[in-house]
Amino acid sequence: MALSPTFTLRDLARMNPVAALPLLDVRVPEVYERLDDVSAHDFLHSIRFPEAAHHLAFEVFSRSFFADPRRLSAAEMVLMFHIYFLGSAEGLLFDVPDEPFPAALWEPLADYLRGHGVDVRTGARVETVEPAEDGGFVVATDTTERRHDTTVLALDTEGLGSLVARSPRLADAGWRERITRLRAAPPFLVSRLWLDRPVAADRPGFLGTSGYGTLDNVSVLERWEGESARWASRTGGSVVELHAYALPERAVRDVEQKRLVEQLHRVYPETRAATVVDERHEWRADCPLFPVGGYRDRPTVRTSDPALVVAGDLVRTDLPVALMERAATSGFLAANALLERWGVRGQTLWTVPDRGRSAALRGLARLG
Repeated sequence: MALSPTFTLRDLARMNPVAALPLLDVRVPEVYERLDDVSAHDFLHSIRFPEAAHHLAFEVFSRSFFADPRRLSAAEMVLMFHIYFLGSAEGLLFDVPDEPFPAALWEPLADYLRGHGVDVRTGARVETVEPAEDGGFVVATDTTERRHDTTVLALDTEGLGSLVARSPRLADAGWRERITRLRAAPPFLVSRLWLDRPVAADRPGFLGTSGYGTLDNVSVLERWEGESARWASRTGGSVVELHAYALPERAVRDVEQKRLVEQLHRVYPETRAATVVDERHEWRADCPLFPVGGYRDRPTVRTSDPALVVAGDLVRTDLPVALMERAATSGFLAANALLERWGVRGQTLWTVPDRGRSAALRGLARLG
């Protein structure tokens, strides 16, 4: 705050330090008990942060959850603030593959699994998962049925809800009822543009934005992805990706796609003179919504059936993780829970500290 130009002495004098105390000592699940019934918007309003800081420090986080701040639980936003700022000495650090994800991660992982006898089926639709009479589960796809000793439900919100609705004997009635109340976040758009000329040389590989309509960030892919770098080297162009989160449910696709490009021209004016050689627009609505008061309904990794576990970014854990990190962490926790059944030690998990790093600030937070 001392170094940021968005905080003036007058702004600091107007802030409500008592309302900001929960930021200083975030713990899980206590942060949900304290703030899950408050919206991110109302929490920030109570602190009286300067408007510019709202956009730069908090709204970016809120929209990264694919949600309007008025619908997002303050607990989720405060947890994210802890993970990236007050709870971690490293701050916000990106580590990305230098080739497209299929080539760098998914295809090699599938080959590795097949080498250990795994049957990888990516084109089969799972219709039902039902407990078997002798234990385990019968998983029925659109082509076959197979029995398995254990099952991990690693699905997006809509997929989990629809599968549970078709599988009325999974876990228990209370668990199934909570699953029906889960909701997906609003749709989002990813636009990738191949331009016939480069963006300015000093442009960063990734830039988060706020105040540019629905545009949330811009990536210049040739700065860190091999496939794009090779194309840019051959043609002298640039590959630019634009993200727009939490779009209106009734957004008109062509209109939103054009708006994103218009905002790109505002952020990087040199792109106005560029011709779009090719473009791809991906619309999705498969991220979980973390609404005010929704923490109680979210599933945990374990269910009432020890052979049935859940993984994904919608899952509750007792660790300070969110979004993709929560998806990966819950996957390890699910595997560990199943390995316990055979007396096998699972994966040791590391996270940022599960409380504020400063003992003095933690003590100050308790005063609130």
